[in-house]
Amino acid sequence: MTKDVYTPMPASSPRPATARDHGGTPAQRPRRTAVPDLPWLPPALLVLGLGLWALALPLIDFRTMDDYGLLDRLPAVFYVSLLVLTAGFLVSLRRAGTSPGWPLAHCVALLVALKAPPAVLYDAVRYPWASKHDAVVGTILGVGELRPNAALSGNMSAYDQWPGFFTLNAALVRAFGVESTAAYLNWAPIVLGLIALPVLVLIYRTFTEDWRLVWTAVWIFQLANWVGQDYLAPQGFAYVLHLTVLAIVLRHFVRPGSAGRLRDRAHLDPAAAAVPPPTTLRQRAVCVVIVAPMIVAINAAHQLTPVMLCAALFVLSLTRRYRNYGLLVVAGLLMLAWDLTMGRPLFLETLGTLRESLGRLTQNSRAGYAGQLTGPGPELAGQAGILMALAIVVLAGIAVFGRRKLTRSALPLLLVSIAPVPLFAVNDYGGEMLFRVYLFGLPGAAFFAAAALVPAVAGAHRSRGGLARRRIAAVAVPVVLVVLTAGFLPAYYGKDAMYYTPPAETELVTRAIDRLPEGGLILATSGSFPQALHRYDQVEHWFFAEQELPENEKMLADPARYLDERIPRGATAHVVLTRTQDIYTAGEGLLPPGGFATLRARLKASPLFTTVEETPYGIVLAYTPKSTKPSATSGGAP
Repeated sequence: MTKDVYTPMPASSPRPATARDHGGTPAQRPRRTAVPDLPWLPPALLVLGLGLWALALPLIDFRTMDDYGLLDRLPAVFYVSLLVLTAGFLVSLRRAGTSPGWPLAHCVALLVALKAPPAVLYDAVRYPWASKHDAVVGTILGVGELRPNAALSGNMSAYDQWPGFFTLNAALVRAFGVESTAAYLNWAPIVLGLIALPVLVLIYRTFTEDWRLVWTAVWIFQLANWVGQDYLAPQGFAYVLHLTVLAIVLRHFVRPGSAGRLRDRAHLDPAAAAVPPPTTLRQRAVCVVIVAPMIVAINAAHQLTPVMLCAALFVLSLTRRYRNYGLLVVAGLLMLAWDLTMGRPLFLETLGTLRESLGRLTQNSRAGYAGQLTGPGPELAGQAGILMALAIVVLAGIAVFGRRKLTRSALPLLLVSIAPVPLFAVNDYGGEMLFRVYLFGLPGAAFFAAAALVPAVAGAHRSRGGLARRRIAAVAVPVVLVVLTAGFLPAYYGKDAMYYTPPAETELVTRAIDRLPEGGLILATSGSFPQALHRYDQVEHWFFAEQELPENEKMLADPARYLDERIPRGATAHVVLTRTQDIYTAGEGLLPPGGFATLRARLKASPLFTTVEETPYGIVLAYTPKSTKPSATSGGAP
């Protein structure tokens, strides 16, 4: 297959005949020449891009990350490798319909290039809070039972109430013969991304026959998926199941007679696919039986994803094509059954907070627990994330209004993308609702964003408008993909200084918590440090700076007295202050500039606290109250 391009004729060439020259003879089109496809170019660029990426890895000095996280530690050759992979992908799109394997290979390479560096390089778990998931798996293996009604420290009871993901990983730890999930934890984004890739292709092929559009949507999805919810956590696992359920529903739950004119190509966008074949009531009932175990698995793994799934099924039931109330009822009943049995304690607690959060759109859509991002890296990461989201929304909007025939046929995918938005009116989900709404709306948004860039194929070769769109796309597609790549890197890696923890710090924390007797209390500014919830079933935890900044400023005036008044009488308590906490509390705006150093110095100087261990990575202080200590006030420690 070749690509026809127009070439200007040299000045010495004879002028082509026109209608005026020959009395009405049709004018001749400019002579065209064929540019060879060069089938060797996509694999060559793929190998070159991956080779440059491999050469860049040893040059990444991740142990000296500073203000900009991993971003300014990536060498120039790393950025060049991403450009080469992008070029290879664009070249492979020319023959995507006949050779879809090369765009697929480039999408896999992009996933590896973007998200594998921490897995290959880091000698510790990326995301310190991921270590609590490892702790849950270890506790399940050690205790050998689930305790959904136990009052565990640090709100860890929820993990026994939604244990599906953790019991699966407990089985994997036993099957692999490894010590813990830490052996493979950093590889989760790549594994989950590889599993999600064919599911995304299946969803996109439901609405388009143009392979260029399919692979561009997959490429954009990977670049726009910067939110960091694909690490080894219940959300990443449940998200893949969520997409799988939607793929099955979109392809196999079409009601007979609901397609109307959408089965006639004259009423379809040239790139659109006809509505999938309809299924009978019996066939849909069988599909419900097949899908139900996946819905159960989603409910067993995560609290929010079943709500997102029910929202998606609800908006689909508003269309004639997918008006299947039976599946919606089944999904709703399964969610309710789980919430009222295994998840009952947290479910009732959440219902109790809805009165305060319901309708508070501004509060519910905030990003983070408290404070405001501070420092060059976190601020750049936050700005890049906002700009990336806006870019995807704008591109998707262009396609929705500019390609109305495609929008009409792909309306279910558009509705599924919009379905999570009303949840802003319900709850803030611990400051993460904004990220979750974006994540669940991303598959459809990426499809329409790609549709804004990839022009329709049928009829575009001959018309002037079609030719103009093709020329615009020839420039817009590479520019947009490069810009999105440039946005992904700071959004994903700009805060890695608080995501990477040296092993020596992990060892310090582990020793500190192991010193405490059962029932002891560990204090820290936040839970974002390695092994923060080690022995969570035996030791109480209090992260005393996870509150609004004004209260923390009040605490800094006299931190020793502040903690002394709130630590329960007779408790054996240790304070652990580490390097990662310092970076996190500053970057997330929990403490004012220099606040962590002030806190550490004043606690160390106080007679109420004695230094147990101090290293370059942190300090451990034992609480040594006076015998005349007054009664503890309420509302502080757990």
